[in-house]
Formats: sequence, structure tokens, C-alpha cells
Amino acid sequence: MILKRSLLLPLTVFFVAALTLLITVLLLVPEPQQARVPIGGPFKLTTQDGKPFTDENLKGKPFAVFFGFTHCPEVCPTTLYDLTQDLAALGKDADNLRVAFVTVDPARDTPELLKTYLASFDPRIVGLTGTEEEIAATAKAYKVYYRKVPTDSDYTMDHTATIFLMDSKGDFYGTSNFQESQDIRRGKLKKLVENG
Repeated sequence: MILKRSLLLPLTVFFVAALTLLITVLLLVPEPQQARVPIGGPFKLTTQDGKPFTDENLKGKPFAVFFGFTHCPEVCPTTLYDLTQDLAALGKDADNLRVAFVTVDPARDTPELLKTYLASFDPRIVGLTGTEEEIAATAKAYKVYYRKVPTDSDYTMDHTATIFLMDSKGDFYGTSNFQESQDIRRGKLKKLVENG
């Protein structure tokens, strides 16, 4: 019993010291930062008017970028229609927002076809196309997935259906999509313009 009591005090001191050291280390060592995958970046494309267009043309104001294609049966026209309505709802604030529609089907989506297609939507939406390589590089910068899917008569495109919201410096701000409610979409765009 005497031996056990004589060991108890040093063991208690040891465990208290070890616990104190552990707590101190946990408090002083910074938490590992989660690696942020950058979204967006430099690109060189062509507008629906046949003019060169780069990421620098978007900077200076917050902007939204959507990837799609003119032969898309549902998601793309729905998203562009929603964006058209959202820009109208923003009123004068919409003048402080840029919107770009980047095709993932450059083989069919010539500047002329983009111009005709986008005539049904808000004129502030800029249509962008380019070579296969330019589109691939832009899609890669935005972490966009797309691929050609054969159909009975031709082909369609499977693609990411996300609207990328970027601040005025070209940094990633958030996302939106056609499945969100009107209020949520418009709230995000309003915040982007206010904080942009």
C-alpha cells in the first residue's frame, strides 16, 4: 500500500504534465488549411460578333459564366432564360454585372449561330466560342466537365450545368444553377453585385 501511494503521486504529475503538453500543442499548431481548387483563369475566345475576347474583358465588374451549347434541348435555354429574367429583375444593378455563355460545342456553335441563338435572350449576355483547344482550356480553368454523346441522328453534349459567379477581380465567388428558386438565384446575383 505504501509502495502504491508513492507511485501514485509521480504518475499523476506525469499524466497532468503530458495532458498539459498535449493541449498546448493542439492550441499552438495551426489547423491544416483545406486546399482550395482555383476556379477561373485566363482564356482567349471569340464573341458572337467575331471579336477576340479574353478573361480581361470580364474583369472590372462581377460576372457570371455559364457553359452550354445552342443545340441543348432544355438546361441551356432554361438557364439563359432565367438569367435574362434575373437581369431584368436586378434593374440598374444589372449594368454592374457581366454574363458570358461559353459553348462546349465549338464544331457547331460558330459566332454566327451564337448570335442568332442569343438574340432570344438579354443582349448583355455575351456568347463565346473558339477552337476545340481554346474551349478545352477554358473549361479546364473553370473545372467544367463536357463530352460529346452520340445519338441516333447526330450527337448531343453532356456538360456541367453550373453558373459560375466571379468577383470583379476574376476570383471565384460562388455558384448558381437552373434548379434553384428564382429568389435564391436573384439573391446570389444581387449579393455578387453588391460585394463584387
